[in-house]
Amino acid sequence: MSWTTPDLCDAFSERLRIAEPLFRDFGGEPKFSGPAETIKCFEDNSRIAETVATEGRGRVLVIDAGGSVRCGMFGDNLASKAIENGWAGVILWGCIRDAEVIARLPLGVKALGVHPLKSVKQGAGTMACDLHFAGIDWHPGNMIYADLNGILVSESALPS
Repeated sequence: MSWTTPDLCDAFSERLRIAEPLFRDFGGEPKFSGPAETIKCFEDNSRIAETVATEGRGRVLVIDAGGSVRCGMFGDNLASKAIENGWAGVILWGCIRDAEVIARLPLGVKALGVHPLKSVKQGAGTMACDLHFAGIDWHPGNMIYADLNGILVSESALPS
């Protein structure tokens, strides 16, 4: 990948939505891109586990966990499963756990913070839905571009 988010902003700013700079980088792959797959869940990571167990095909999992800082919604086991199934990255409006392990894995992970407590697993949540957080709307299929400079969202892939 030869792009950077500043370069993409310079060339395509009228086609991009830029997430508010609220996220920290946790994954071992700081630069990632792909079509969005969305989940809305609050303190229950059941749907996240179901989704990363499916074929990722280079997609980015965008999770609206309500901005909760009361538990970790994505840990080393789910990260390993995401890698195994070909997911490019995860953007989480909430917290991860197992940060020291996730930092060594070849997966892009952006989240608000870290929390050691695991989430509940009661099967709650909605998949493939429209989301709104970090000042922008996220839709399934949108193209995500993320690096150490920030997160960009486009309706479709940008020209190379």
